[in-house]
Amino acid sequence: MVTAIVMVQAERNRIQETAEALAGVPGVREVYSVTGEWDIVAILKLARYEDLDGVVTGGLRQVTGITRTQTMLAFRTYNEALLDQGFGVGLDESQQR
Repeated sequence: MVTAIVMVQAERNRIQETAEALAGVPGVREVYSVTGEWDIVAILKLARYEDLDGVVTGGLRQVTGITRTQTMLAFRTYNEALLDQGFGVGLDESQQR
């Protein structure tokens, strides 16, 4: 399994619709709106490295509103339960599920 993280800058007035469109691209597993230099982060999970080109340069290119991307490949996954806790920081128990 290949994991890629794609950071996305989007047109300011289209961030929500761009994120929703990204979530519909095959191979995109998760989409987050984020603070900072990037507007959206998409997590891709692909069966083969060779699938990356089709998703990133094919599928993402079709999404309206994207102005810039940066793609990173993950080398290793650390304990996913710990990662989930990190994303839940600041939320009470009812919001974490």
